Amino acid sequence: MKAKVHVTLKNGVLDPQGKAVQHALGALGFDGVDDVRQGKFIELELTETDTAAAHAHVTDMCEKLLANTVIENYSIEIAEP
Repeated sequence: MKAKVHVTLKNGVLDPQGKAVQHALGALGFDGVDDVRQGKFIELELTETDTAAAHAHVTDMCEKLLANTVIENYSIEIAEP
């Protein structure tokens, strides 16, 4: 099974990397970009065969390591083979 995890900053948390990308896009002539938020994408190959168990394991991974839940949100997508 494959798990895809998207980690993004919560609303209200400053995103200096996003601001830097927004500024760089403007400098390159890409006008009309009002805001940029940057995050992480993590792809995991799992040996688990049960979708619910896989989701539970990845949730545990996110809570313990992959996301800082104080300032970040995460979403999980489990793709069956």
